Amino acid sequence: MSKIGENMVLGIGIDIIEIVRVERALWRRRSLLGRLFTPPEIAYCLERGRPGASLAARFAAKEAVRKACSSAIPGEVIPWLDVEIDMDKGHPMVNFLGKTAQKAVANGIRDVFVSLSHSEEYACASVVLSGDQ
Repeated sequence: MSKIGENMVLGIGIDIIEIVRVERALWRRRSLLGRLFTPPEIAYCLERGRPGASLAARFAAKEAVRKACSSAIPGEVIPWLDVEIDMDKGHPMVNFLGKTAQKAVANGIRDVFVSLSHSEEYACASVVLSGDQ
């Protein structure tokens, strides 16, 4: 395993998605918005110039977190609403909520590094989990 400072890398995840795919899915099934995103995420994204791009980037980040957690929290499928992508002074950060927050601590996850990006067509995210093994 690799180290970040004094912590070990516990998981890595990446995801990419077509923005228009997210926009169409949310248009067709309005209930998806509340099933995939927390109220603060929705509020933030709806204030952006192209809400669908911001929502797609957050969806990609949540999927990347779920992939990273598959090695750090084995046997668990992380619920969508237990992962919140927040902004801190212009930088994205991951908040674990609900039981996932407790499981993250119990499995030694101390830090979550996330990067979001999007172009006209695609949104992507990468995640690195670090902590104690």
